[in-house]
Amino acid sequence: MTRAIISFDTELSAGLYQRGADARANFESSILGRCRDGDFGIHFQMDMLERHGLTGVFFIDPMPALVYGPEVIDAIVRPVVERGHEVQVHIHTEWLAFARFNPVGRQTGRNIGDFPLAAQKKLIALARDILVGAGAPKPTAFRAGNFGANDDTLRALAALGFRFDSSFNGAYQGHGCAISLDAGNLGMRTHHGVVEVPVSGLMDRANRFRPAQLCAMSEEEMRDALDHSAASGAIQFSAFSHSFELLSRDREVPNGLAISRMEALCRAVADDARVTSGGFATLPGPPARPARIGLAAPKPLRTLRRTIEQGFGHLAHEVRYVRDLISVTVNSSRWGKVLGGVFLAVA
Repeated sequence: MTRAIISFDTELSAGLYQRGADARANFESSILGRCRDGDFGIHFQMDMLERHGLTGVFFIDPMPALVYGPEVIDAIVRPVVERGHEVQVHIHTEWLAFARFNPVGRQTGRNIGDFPLAAQKKLIALARDILVGAGAPKPTAFRAGNFGANDDTLRALAALGFRFDSSFNGAYQGHGCAISLDAGNLGMRTHHGVVEVPVSGLMDRANRFRPAQLCAMSEEEMRDALDHSAASGAIQFSAFSHSFELLSRDREVPNGLAISRMEALCRAVADDARVTSGGFATLPGPPARPARIGLAAPKPLRTLRRTIEQGFGHLAHEVRYVRDLISVTVNSSRWGKVLGGVFLAVA
């Protein structure tokens, strides 16, 4: 059986903090997914998972506790644990630049992989301890914010007793993700003492990997990627989203396209007899010589359909974002004024 791991990077926004948001406002926007039409964050996501009999994994970033205090992390962890979903460790080291106390001195960086090994061990241990202090069972898995891990991250995890890492995303290789693995192999394998559980996906065109993320894949692509993993005998199919991903980019309204995609993913997992749902706590490790799990080949018409779908989705759910983008373009070039006028009329 293939384990479908549906995970959510669950995080407060450093950008909102920089724009003056207090802990409550950041929590409501980033975690509850609150907008004028209701809440579409982690509670909405857990509701949908549970309607389909599925268990989710919430990679929770505790680093904002260094800025806002631990209470906000307690409020994130508690309902996830109470409802029987899984809490694992996520880290966005951008928060160190704003922290009242920096556990690694003056060192800061966008990604965990920007830090030396000793500092990575200290940060990951601190993140684990904050989550456990908030009521989470001892975590067994880790995912780097921005997928910005390197091989030292895996060494740090192994030294701290973590069993799994899920920071390898082929779409981020060379763009923050510096784990030295083959992006063409989606199979789980042991690397530097931990089991790497790569983000699943497929090729949407020659030499371009498309990750299994709600805002990145169409329903058709997600079903094809899931089917490919199950048909290939993969131990896992790893799809991810964010706590706020079911909102428009300006977080003013729900994103109907993303919501329908999540519903379709849950339905596909629940209906596939080859697939089970769950997290890392009971995930079997790979064999000593794991089979290579290649990527599903690109299908140009499938990619075109998703491109058109997302274009209409932006017009339907991202009007303010599109208009802001057009405004920047209009004020930057003569051709921008011409193209911006056309798009503005449509939007």
